[in-house]
Amino acid sequence: MARFCACLAATPGQAAGHLAAMGAAVGAGAPGAALIQDEPGHATGPFTAYGRTAVGEVTLHNRPELFAALAGAGDHAPPGCPDGELLLRCWVRLGAAGIRAAEGMFALAVHDHAEAELVLIRDHMGARTLFYARADDCWAASTSLRALRRWPALGTGLELAAVRSFLTFAYLPGDETLLRGVREVLPGRCLRLAADGAVTEEHYWEPRELIEDDGAPPESYALRLRELLEEATATRLPEAEAVGVLLSGGVDSSLVTALAAKLHAHPVHTYSISFGDELPNELGYSGLVAQHCHTRHRVLTVSGDAVAARLAEAAALLDSPVGDPLTVPNLMLAEAVAGDGLRVVLNGEGGDPVFGGPKNLPMLVYEMHRGEVAGGDAEDARETAYLRSYRKCFTDLPELLTADALDALGGMPGPERFVAPYLRPAARDGRMDHLLNQLLHCNLRTKGAHHILTKVERLTASQGTQGRAPLFDRRVVDHAFATPPRWKLNGAVEKWVLKEAVRDLLPDTVVDRPKSGMRVPVQQWLGGPLRELAGDLLLGREARARGLFRPDTVRSWMRREGTLLPRQGGKLWLVLTLELWLRAYDVS
Repeated sequence: MARFCACLAATPGQAAGHLAAMGAAVGAGAPGAALIQDEPGHATGPFTAYGRTAVGEVTLHNRPELFAALAGAGDHAPPGCPDGELLLRCWVRLGAAGIRAAEGMFALAVHDHAEAELVLIRDHMGARTLFYARADDCWAASTSLRALRRWPALGTGLELAAVRSFLTFAYLPGDETLLRGVREVLPGRCLRLAADGAVTEEHYWEPRELIEDDGAPPESYALRLRELLEEATATRLPEAEAVGVLLSGGVDSSLVTALAAKLHAHPVHTYSISFGDELPNELGYSGLVAQHCHTRHRVLTVSGDAVAARLAEAAALLDSPVGDPLTVPNLMLAEAVAGDGLRVVLNGEGGDPVFGGPKNLPMLVYEMHRGEVAGGDAEDARETAYLRSYRKCFTDLPELLTADALDALGGMPGPERFVAPYLRPAARDGRMDHLLNQLLHCNLRTKGAHHILTKVERLTASQGTQGRAPLFDRRVVDHAFATPPRWKLNGAVEKWVLKEAVRDLLPDTVVDRPKSGMRVPVQQWLGGPLRELAGDLLLGREARARGLFRPDTVRSWMRREGTLLPRQGGKLWLVLTLELWLRAYDVS
């Protein structure tokens, strides 16, 4: 397992020194690019083509298509060429079109020696992350945020604006990180970092609302979607070996299970979570799907004690914190998959942010009554309503943060800037005219790229496996935004076109069931196994010295007081997750 670093400096010796300081294993023959050994990732390289040197974490799902495109451009790449070199050749020979044609998970750093540039490329959806920073007149980039934290020249510390963003979203929704001076490459982008410090950004792909025939029968959209789903699943299946599927019992993971069972000639293993028989769960549905699809099914029971014991470990595996209580259970699922000897595990992530899940309803209702809501006609009213709809800590910040933290944030741009490009889009942002598509675009580019995909990637990579998401396939997403919104949210039926596309594969009780989601007993954990840990961490000397949170508010939340019921457990979870991450990265 490895991740990578790259550095653009005045001399090869200077670049090698910076890379070594970040923990990379610098070798001869490839100045400015190296691997960081023993960090969980899938990095390979360095490799060269056409005078460029590159290093990357690259997994491609459509190699034959890319080889054909290169051959048409006169590049006869060797058949055994690794995915990273193949992507490099696509970029050099075909430019943005070559990267756009690549389907997969990738982060690539390219030294363009002729132009004296470091080029950074991130995949369409954001499955793999890539960070960059500038110090000592040099550029450094890495798939490991911890490596940039170690870079002495950078001398980074806590980015306070990112703290506010995390408490608002439960993840970091844009290019900022919690490390001052470190940025994240956004998905679907190619960045050119010049030696003089200039940055040029190219959007090589962004979803577009291209509804060509609004009067076409809805069945035609469902049939085409079915074809694309089968292609997306087939290309993500491993060759000649068993595959795993994370099966919650919802329609998204169930349809991926059914497609894998239909298309794969090898065993399909499915994995579900239980938090104990006394809590509501979806095991009846997941068991029904496993039986229907003839999978080898396992149910993992996750106790509060296990979560308390492993929460710090899970937080340390993530380059940016994710305030999702399923993080430890997801890590345990990845361990179970790896323990069964599987290299690839599929999931059903992507159905909600692409096809219109229930998270959009509060915003749709708000828009219906916008004129009746106080402040509803203000310029940023839609953005503010969207942030409130997350129901995290956005409205609690005045009571949660200390006076010093609030004063420091006073002159900084607010988190509304991360959703405004999608809710009030300009042409370059991939303009969507329908409100539902604007919301879905926002979900895709914020939660999809910075929460769902990155969490899956880091936790599965920690166990040497790959988590793959067929519903985030680029062609599936393109088709979703070419489908009239009324066939995604059809009256009160969410994800209608997706359900119709797979209706023949699953029992009606699964396809037509209402979405309930995974009921995670956060409040129970915080009142039991996590109570002592939360108190020690959030009210201890280190947290007080950092000066972010008001101790009286934290105590009130821990005692379940005030008007926060019944969601103060989830809000306290965000604060605890952030504190654990800051300690793991030694950020004060």
